[in-house]
Amino acid sequence: MEKTSDRAKKSRADILMSIEKGLIPHAKWEELVFYPAFMERADREGLKTHAEAVQEHRAVELTVLPDLKTKQVDSADFAGSAKVLGEFVDHHAKEEETTMFKMVRKLFSKDELASMDEDYETWKDSAEAAEAFRNASRQPSPVPVA
Repeated sequence: MEKTSDRAKKSRADILMSIEKGLIPHAKWEELVFYPAFMERADREGLKTHAEAVQEHRAVELTVLPDLKTKQVDSADFAGSAKVLGEFVDHHAKEEETTMFKMVRKLFSKDELASMDEDYETWKDSAEAAEAFRNASRQPSPVPVA
């Protein structure tokens, strides 16, 4: 997204839709399946990591992404908001990889982790995932999208 110019209206709109179509199902699966499984086995430090991850999801899903969708795609405001979305997602992914996944590898067997990967691959193409995406996409924006 950062490599686009304000004139790239269609490209920016397409990129945003692609990001949303990848991000939302992934986030919903984590919230509905992965995080609860992690929470059941986590110690106090793990529970704090879980709480942080949930709040980061909430920030992106309820504030950053809906706000970005209110911006005119050919504006500097859109570019700045898109950068913030990228920063949130990058931060969250790095934290998961360095903190949560380190804990997960100790809490779950390789077979359990492989099964979760397979379950996610099946789930992301399911009706439940499509419904989760539709519900998230209907999230009210602070300002109507033009």
